[in-house]
Amino acid sequence: MKDNLEYNSVREDLIIPEYGRHIQKMIHHASSQKSKDERNKIAKSIISVMGNLQPHLRDVSDFQHKLWDQLFIMSDFDLDVDSPFDKPKKEELLAKPDPLSYPQNFPKYRFYGNNIKIMIDEAVKWDSGDKKEALLYTIANHMKKCFLNWNKDSVEDQVIFDHLYELSDSKIDLRNSKETLLDSSVLIRSKKRYSNKKYFKKNNKGRKRF
Repeated sequence: MKDNLEYNSVREDLIIPEYGRHIQKMIHHASSQKSKDERNKIAKSIISVMGNLQPHLRDVSDFQHKLWDQLFIMSDFDLDVDSPFDKPKKEELLAKPDPLSYPQNFPKYRFYGNNIKIMIDEAVKWDSGDKKEALLYTIANHMKKCFLNWNKDSVEDQVIFDHLYELSDSKIDLRNSKETLLDSSVLIRSKKRYSNKKYFKKNNKGRKRF
């Protein structure tokens, strides 16, 4: 009797565990049939059982398509049957996706955030004029605020202009500008005022009003 015991440690891994080992064995049985008509018959029965095991997906538009794809995947693409859908290709499923590119082009200036770089790239495209100039100084002021949040209580405008010049690939140059950015104390004060407002809300939450 012991010889008939089958331990999980010696069983093959389940390709899609949600369907269990019995479905896996049914698929192997279908693959072993010499008659294609018989394989087709068994495959349709397996699809029916798989559908009953996933009733919550019946309303999905491509439900049947997913079941047939999973059937071929669990057969390791060896099952030769007629499918109402294109058979998935093993090479495509096993292909590694292209790595996502990290959007931060200047890691040493990451304290500015990715949105700043996006704004700079967009500003470069604008035609020269008052609107573009206003946008550039808005970006520079926001950069100054980000810098102060990250590092110090003060920073020279020239530092911000230098960073803006570098982040824009030398396309935005305010280094010789006579305009000044908002004073550091103003930017710091607005940050503290916002922080105090959040603290006030947190400490007054749940208090009864009389």
